[in-house]
Amino acid sequence: MIKNLRQVDLRNKKVLLRVDFDVPVSDRGQIEESFRIKKQKETLDYLVSHGAKVVMIAHISDQSVSQSFASLIPQLHILLGHEINFIKTVPEIGTYLENYASPVLLDNIRQNLGEEKNDPEFAKQLATGFDFYVNNDFAVCHRNHASVSAVVGLLPSYAGFLVEEEVVKLRDVINSSKDGKILIMGGAKASTKIPVIKNFLGKAGKILISGVIANDILKAKGQDVGDSVVDKNVLELLSGLDLNSPQLVMPKDFNISGNKILDIGPESIKEFSEIIKNSKMIIWNGPMGMFEDNKFAEGTRAIAQAIVDSSAFKVVGGGDTIAAISKFRNIDISKFDFVSTGGGAMLAFLAGEKLPGLEELNYYE
Repeated sequence: MIKNLRQVDLRNKKVLLRVDFDVPVSDRGQIEESFRIKKQKETLDYLVSHGAKVVMIAHISDQSVSQSFASLIPQLHILLGHEINFIKTVPEIGTYLENYASPVLLDNIRQNLGEEKNDPEFAKQLATGFDFYVNNDFAVCHRNHASVSAVVGLLPSYAGFLVEEEVVKLRDVINSSKDGKILIMGGAKASTKIPVIKNFLGKAGKILISGVIANDILKAKGQDVGDSVVDKNVLELLSGLDLNSPQLVMPKDFNISGNKILDIGPESIKEFSEIIKNSKMIIWNGPMGMFEDNKFAEGTRAIAQAIVDSSAFKVVGGGDTIAAISKFRNIDISKFDFVSTGGGAMLAFLAGEKLPGLEELNYYE
């Protein structure tokens, strides 16, 4: 099991804290969705209030924005309620710790070639001078990276409160009764979602399908999907999945434009909404269609509203899904019982895979 951070004496201890600041940023440098950042506050508050000296490490994955956190520091100060300092390179960490003033953020960890290679030498550089390592970034727990995996073997290591919460909530979702439990899978990246569908065939009453996954299944069953987006390796992806299972609920109609399926249609919305209304637990990852365009957003909006209006226990995750909810101003994300910060990590966990970040923290022992 994951070791308990609350049992550690943190006074004057130097803590390397893996955080999740990988959020959308506008062309003007404004953080557009701060949910993930705010979820870091509980663990950071705890470490600071118990006397720890904290160095935060995080990554930026959006290649369309500046690859530096430098311009975001003032916003992080406001969102986290702490004075946040900033250093550019790993060699600067030692000097900063000697003259520690407040929590500090190291610039984009992925600027270092050793990070994504899970390089043990780079991990040693990161670990030097620290007493503890804390992983509070569930969204990267499925990555075999130096600041997630290799560093754990070099320091006494703990899960932050966010990672603890994610593990407990998602484990409960998997183990809960299939009676009244539904899974809603949409969006793109079918390769990460089909394993979840396979794992949940015996764990959910109904699985509602939309997006590219629906296109893939329709094509595999010999139906014409026109110019709709489909995966190249459809048969390989769907291998082992009973496409005719009564648990799989496919859309009955679509919103089509330019010979492409871009959203579910009114009959599908009606059927999906009725299933949602009568459910006891809902797990949702992936929009119904191309919600970014208002002409094809109705399916996602209607399903989001149906979920919010239901009395079921509601779990949602995935960057596009949360972005869609944020777009619909009348949909209150606080109505969801649990909002996962993980996209790929959430899906990998729900698919029953072992996540490197959790495995290194001895979660599976």
